[in-house]
Amino acid sequence: METKAGDPGAFAHFDLNRVDSPAFVVDAAKLRANLQILAEIRDVSETKMLSALKAFSMFSVAPIIGEYLDGVCTSGLFEARLASEFYDGEISTYCAAYKPEDLEEVCRLSDHVIFNSPQQIERARLILEQAQVTGGDFSVGLRINPQVPTGEVPRYDPSSPGSRLGFPIDQLTPEIMEGIEGIHFHNLCEQDFEPLHRTWDKVFDAIEPWFGQLKWINMGGGHHITRADYQREELVELLKDAKEDTGAEIYLEPGEAVALDAGILVGTILDNGVNEVPFAITDVSATCHMPDVIEAPYRPAMLHENIEASPSESWDLSQTGSEPREAPAFAGAQGAVRLGGPSCLAGDVIGDYHLPEPNEPGQRIAFLDQAHYSMVKTNTFNGVPLPSIWLWDSETDQLELVKEFGYEDFRDRLS
Repeated sequence: METKAGDPGAFAHFDLNRVDSPAFVVDAAKLRANLQILAEIRDVSETKMLSALKAFSMFSVAPIIGEYLDGVCTSGLFEARLASEFYDGEISTYCAAYKPEDLEEVCRLSDHVIFNSPQQIERARLILEQAQVTGGDFSVGLRINPQVPTGEVPRYDPSSPGSRLGFPIDQLTPEIMEGIEGIHFHNLCEQDFEPLHRTWDKVFDAIEPWFGQLKWINMGGGHHITRADYQREELVELLKDAKEDTGAEIYLEPGEAVALDAGILVGTILDNGVNEVPFAITDVSATCHMPDVIEAPYRPAMLHENIEASPSESWDLSQTGSEPREAPAFAGAQGAVRLGGPSCLAGDVIGDYHLPEPNEPGQRIAFLDQAHYSMVKTNTFNGVPLPSIWLWDSETDQLELVKEFGYEDFRDRLS
């Protein structure tokens, strides 16, 4: 996958030595700018906009998010608790499968409780009825699978054949839709308007018989609304038409768009060498700090990467182990360097980069667009330390250490 983001913005002028390493740094000013765009779309289209905690749950900035959006969407009990504790506005919860012992509290905390299948709803009927009798003010929804694949990587596409996420729309019946107040669908990832348009065309036809019954329709996340080239006018028109045609409240729940290009991950080169290709070991780990680099996979953009370096000097990861090739004696500003983490996993490789400075121990580097889907996925495999978290305001230059992690955070996850 090729990331659609990577604009350095104000980070182009940020001194990486102002923070420890490794460290996430989030720009509050860029976050506000993204939220302003989302709020404007919401206001003009007269819809509702939720922030997806699964992508970005840095709750220290919850007050900023609360100034602009209508609430948050969560992925289960723990995120719902986090939302209730720190965030303002509505809470919409969807989980692929709820545990019965969690559901009562989920209903108490949430405004929308969304199920992955009608079978789950039926099994939970007594719990839902009891929650409503005891004062629960929540609406029950069903996630549908639009069966419109839009992603580059099938295993990451909720609409790919065989997906476990959402009830297939070609199986909807009046019996299944009885009592359903809301519909949720989500099949986008870092995408612009056209995939949403194609998806809505198919969903519209499938759920049209229940217009009037449905109180709300949630079009999910993955919308790159805050990217400069996103077709916002077309989006507004679709949302307005959907609201008018269906008579339902329309929701979007962006995650990436909230924190797009609002954060970096700062690291340090610890060691270097040459083994057919020049390499460097950093204190940033793909395995521990940016798992999507391996899982998706994708190559994160680097701050100040020397993109003018000759493409012929890039090393193909797939060529490792092929015929030996003579590598440059010096791999610095003009040479491609393979960057990897400090863990023992051979596959802990971030990618090949033309470094902005010579490949020397002690040199600071930073990866762009790391506020979302990195911070929420970190782990301590091998005892690799977690990055600290910093909040910077590029307009005032105020820099604050929000949280740092130590040995105890590693120890206390174990037994």
